Amino acid sequence: MATDLHVPYKILDIDDPDQVKIADKLVMDYGDYDEDYLIPQVFAEFTDGTIKHFFTGFSEGTDVTRRGWENLFKSQFYRKLASNKN
Repeated sequence: MATDLHVPYKILDIDDPDQVKIADKLVMDYGDYDEDYLIPQVFAEFTDGTIKHFFTGFSEGTDVTRRGWENLFKSQFYRKLASNKN
């Protein structure tokens, strides 16, 4: 995804207490927050500082989450995002 969009990426490790604080705030402010929220959650920060959440994993398992990723990459939203890369 980062390659398609020509942007840097950051992965937060939920086993690292300092990174958990960052992830919790990000999910609380912009994502699908619940006390026991699902991962992965994917966000994009745009050049104007706007942060947009656009993917959450599925509790039904990795196969369902994988299909969700595949659908995201085929979506008009993603195609438009990729076509607007700088």
